[in-house]
Amino acid sequence: MLFTISVMAASRSTRLLGATAANFWRILLGAGLLALWAHTVGGGFGGGAVGLFFLSGCVGFGVGDLALFQTLPRLGPRLSLLLNNCVAAPCAALIEWGWLGTKLSALEVGCGLVILLGVGLALAPEDHQPIPPRRRIIGTGLGVIAGFGQGFGAVLSRKAFAIAAGAGQWIDGGTAAYQRILGGLVVAAVPFAWLELRRGLADPRPGSGPGRGGGRAGAWGWVGLNALAGPALGVGCYQWALRTTPSGLVLPVVATTPLTIMPLTYALDGDRPSARAVLGGLVAVAGVVGLALVR
Repeated sequence: MLFTISVMAASRSTRLLGATAANFWRILLGAGLLALWAHTVGGGFGGGAVGLFFLSGCVGFGVGDLALFQTLPRLGPRLSLLLNNCVAAPCAALIEWGWLGTKLSALEVGCGLVILLGVGLALAPEDHQPIPPRRRIIGTGLGVIAGFGQGFGAVLSRKAFAIAAGAGQWIDGGTAAYQRILGGLVVAAVPFAWLELRRGLADPRPGSGPGRGGGRAGAWGWVGLNALAGPALGVGCYQWALRTTPSGLVLPVVATTPLTIMPLTYALDGDRPSARAVLGGLVAVAGVVGLALVR
């Protein structure tokens, strides 16, 4: 639910600020919120795996989310999430199996596939929403990169939690999310700084350039909602799940978050879900129930 709210807010802020700026500001604000948690009631830089969490953030928050924010304006929130989540889950399961030796049972894999099947059925684009071929190709490639980034980043977090546990350290989800988001902030800051420099050289007048002035003022509410629901609360819950559960099981459940986007897009954009989308949602939820039962 938190990730769904985050993506809807991201779609709005991206239109007002541009993808690169919207991604940077929500990570920066999210880092501030998580720092407040980690350095008061959390573990700060403790836990013994801060370097690996930082790397996980570079891959997931940085590369993965940067690609996702470039996918959103090209494919829209529904198809962007479909690609991101359905690529991330099998990538994470395969990488964790090959690197950490985590094996899933046949029933767990089957339920995960049912979830992804339902999500794919629900979020596949409708005929009345044509996307130009060039935009579709670029958006699809970026969506695959985003999914791989999320999947590999999740496995890196799993390894970091294992290192902390091996050292006798306990680390909570909020602290892990804080250590992780710092890596994403570094990666996101580079293209943002480059674009700002180019804009400043092209037009040095104060307040000039895309995403500045009134558009930027109107975007701050969406950026704040995105930062709170996504990098702060959403990723905190996400990291807490990865602390106890293989990524190949966590990510298929996370992949159902786009299903809750349907009523929101209907209310905000008039994008009414079809009977096929509703059926796909029911199939995906059945897969989640099955996954819970076989566990």
